Amino acid sequence: MIMYSIMTGAMVITIFGNLVIIISISHFKQLHSPTNFLILSMATTDFLLGFVIMPYSMVRSVESCWYFGDGFCKFHASFDMMLSLTSIFHLCSIAIDRFYAVCYPLHYTTTITTSMIKQLLAFCWSAPAVFSFGLVLSEANVSGMQSYEILVACFNFCALTFNKFWGTILFTTCFFTPGSIMVGIYGKIFIVSKRHARVISNMPENTKWEVKKNLSKKKDRKAAKTLGIVMGVFLVCWLPCFLAVLIDPYLNYSTPIIVLDLLVWLGYLNSTCNPLIHGFFYPWFRKALKYIMSGKIFISHSKTVNLFPEAH
Repeated sequence: MIMYSIMTGAMVITIFGNLVIIISISHFKQLHSPTNFLILSMATTDFLLGFVIMPYSMVRSVESCWYFGDGFCKFHASFDMMLSLTSIFHLCSIAIDRFYAVCYPLHYTTTITTSMIKQLLAFCWSAPAVFSFGLVLSEANVSGMQSYEILVACFNFCALTFNKFWGTILFTTCFFTPGSIMVGIYGKIFIVSKRHARVISNMPENTKWEVKKNLSKKKDRKAAKTLGIVMGVFLVCWLPCFLAVLIDPYLNYSTPIIVLDLLVWLGYLNSTCNPLIHGFFYPWFRKALKYIMSGKIFISHSKTVNLFPEAH
């Protein structure tokens, strides 16, 4: 009952927290921006994880058994991996968006267009879907693994397992490479942000607007910092799980199942943390939450409400 209570609490926060982000960005016109559309899509990923994946994983974890059949096991495993990879791809896209906003503010509006965001989102969803469902449904990820067949046949078990080849491919191409790129991009953003802030602080009040417009806006630098925290939390939550995917095949799958299960749930908690991070760092999120909870979003003019009063 304690395990069910804790996991249910995580699910509720994941589902409703990300639903607030989805409703807020979809409803309030002031939040319609390229960065927020990427955040909206990533919140949809986290929402689906909490709504579709976590309930069945909870039963599997607590009962140590899979009750939902082999066919749904494959769908569950495929969708689980797809959503994890989709989150990584979204974070990469957000990093690119923030890189242009902070490092090349003059070219941001011409480079990060609505058309480009649509193309990024299409890739972020389609590539993980094709890879995940193709890999799991073909059973290439468990090719040559006799121990996997024993687990399924004797213990009625359902877990996403990988042989040495696909474990290495998944870790290298789907986690380590994009993770390294994101760390590099945010490192560059941090350096440029510090330089811009220092230049602006040393400028006299009557500095020409033409000079200031070449520097990134304070809100863009703050957004980059917050999204950098989101990326950091993602890496901390999912790194142990991806390391297990890489190393366990070379240890002849000797890692206890309960440990692997805990690592998967640590990864799931990333989807729980994201709305909490937004609530802590973004005032617009808190104000939007008040509008949603009070039912004011059903008022006709609520779409145009100002969520950034400090801007005036």
